[in-house]
Amino acid sequence: MKVHVDKETCIGCGVCVAIAPKYFKIGDDGKSEAIKEEVESGDEELVRTAAQSCPTGSIKIEE
Repeated sequence: MKVHVDKETCIGCGVCVAIAPKYFKIGDDGKSEAIKEEVESGDEELVRTAAQSCPTGSIKIEE
């Protein structure tokens, strides 16, 4: 499973960082970015929760 953030739609609210700080951070541009693109085994549900919680749907998951 891979994860990335669409910078065009991200508003930098930080909900993904609060839920999954191992995978997301706020970059210098004030928007979220993926720290790790590859999701480790056992962390899939955490990353899915972060994606579902994103108010703009900017977190994209590839299975």
